[in-house]
Amino acid sequence: MERAQTLLKQGAIRVIVGTSAFSAAGPNHAFLKSLVEAIGRERIVLALDSKEGRIVVKGWQEATRFTAEEVIQQLEPYCSGFLCTYVDKEGMMQGTDLNWFARLRAATDHEITAAGGITTMGDIRALDALRIHSAVGMAIYTGRLDLAELAEMQLSRSGY
Repeated sequence: MERAQTLLKQGAIRVIVGTSAFSAAGPNHAFLKSLVEAIGRERIVLALDSKEGRIVVKGWQEATRFTAEEVIQQLEPYCSGFLCTYVDKEGMMQGTDLNWFARLRAATDHEITAAGGITTMGDIRALDALRIHSAVGMAIYTGRLDLAELAEMQLSRSGY
């Protein structure tokens, strides 16, 4: 809680909460309610990182017993959006699981940012068609994605 408040005082617009959002029984409702009271739900993004179908926490080292699809609606009152990482494909440059992201989109109207394996403009366009943002790293770092093409896509979407 204090860390989130500090980050916001330092100029962050929103904070991403991962491990603290969960307990062994599922979403950590008590913590999340307190966090919303402290900083407001519009400033909270919840991380739903999935590996082998289960949400993982503690740096992707510990698997929970539930899936993102099972808990996403329970978490909506506590955030303005979700950062959803498909850990199985993170950094592998093999594409992502568009079906998983489509299921998440069907489960919530909240903002979703996808990460994990996004490699091509086709991946980005498919996610964009689902109204899902893309977080890309390795594909840009390795030159697989062209920043100019990404910028052009963004400009065409914004109408400039």
